[in-house]
Amino acid sequence: MKTIYEIQQLLKRFGTFIYIGDRMADLELMETEIKELYSSQLIETADFQSAIMLLRHEIRLEREKRQAETR
Repeated sequence: MKTIYEIQQLLKRFGTFIYIGDRMADLELMETEIKELYSSQLIETADFQSAIMLLRHEIRLEREKRQAETR
């Protein structure tokens, strides 16, 4: 997986639609849902790993953005 959109499409296949309106909350909830799917053995290890890496990267970028805005 290379984009957040691809992760959203993966979650959509399992009936999970995530939109809270806060990007950070959306990303964190997606991470939780991906972990649940993996622990339930519904997604492959490669999909899990790439999704988690991408989500953590995006979460880190969002945190940096928010910190820069508060300065």
